[in-house]
Amino acid sequence: MIESAEDLFEIEPYSLERSQKETALTRILKQLSEEHRGKCERYGNFIKNMDIDISSVSSYYEIPMLPVRLFKEFDLCSVEKDKVFKTMTSSGTSGQRVSKIFLDRETSANQTKTLVKITSDFLGKKRLPMLILDTKSVVKNRNLFSARGAGILGFSMLGYDVTYALDENMNLDYPVIDAFLEKHQEEPIFLFGFTYIIWQHVYKELSNCKRFLDFSRGILLHGGGFKKLEAEAVDNETYKKKLNEVCGLKHIYNYYGMVEQTGSIYMECECGHLHASNFSDVIIRNPKDFSVCQTGQKGLIQVVSVLAKSYPGHSLLTEDVGEILGEDDCPCGRKGKYFKVHGRIQKAEVRGCSDTYENR
Repeated sequence: MIESAEDLFEIEPYSLERSQKETALTRILKQLSEEHRGKCERYGNFIKNMDIDISSVSSYYEIPMLPVRLFKEFDLCSVEKDKVFKTMTSSGTSGQRVSKIFLDRETSANQTKTLVKITSDFLGKKRLPMLILDTKSVVKNRNLFSARGAGILGFSMLGYDVTYALDENMNLDYPVIDAFLEKHQEEPIFLFGFTYIIWQHVYKELSNCKRFLDFSRGILLHGGGFKKLEAEAVDNETYKKKLNEVCGLKHIYNYYGMVEQTGSIYMECECGHLHASNFSDVIIRNPKDFSVCQTGQKGLIQVVSVLAKSYPGHSLLTEDVGEILGEDDCPCGRKGKYFKVHGRIQKAEVRGCSDTYENR
């Protein structure tokens, strides 16, 4: 029987079928709700005002969801200040408020363990030489992480000989890249970056200067959203096609995630579907009455995660629109829901990790 998040580390990350997963997540998320109710005053007031008895909840679908925007307005924390090990912030353009997420050591460690477990299912358990398609200067204050910096540091633990492809001015550092490729010419490589930054500073530079970089042995993981690429009519398939043209990449996988639930990422499989792992789930809500949408119906994305112990981020209503495509029957063989993200709701702030990147 799965009693806690720790038990999930003992099994494969996409192994639970619907009934097993609902039982496990309901048990863990109810426990988290009770803990946060007692330890976070604002969350306790939220539950009180909702007039909900958590102990009587029969499914995690019934657990109240916090709008992600609240993390911009309030400091929501369920541990004492001296227990806060790390504070993470969402990316934001000038003048925008950012979310602040307070992590203790246990929560931070479990997020990292989960990230490794999920991505290993796609990359394999052996660490690969890693090329980060970004600049090292993003990683500065390790006590106050931006979503972009935290993403780089988190994913960099999955590789070795970690090398940055962009210089301080966000230009491709060709000597560094060439040396990295020469050094690892006999083995596969792991590439990581944020969707918009890769497009703006890798694809466009290579396209403009008519230069080809041989990343054909690479596996690229990217996230942050396509919002800023909509004006250029760049969707996921176009993105893959254009990158293949300038650097020979054949294995390109998007992921969906947010700083409010770091670690619980939703990876794109070989079939092009985003997947919920054992550690999290996606529920699609009708924006008119917040009822649960059926498979194939578009609505607001709710995300739940068993990892949010130091802050009440275990059940969140996002500002993204998506739809469930199926459950337990993806051709890739992974169990759980698989889904599609259609973008942001109208008038919502743009806040993806790379979507809010500003040119220096």
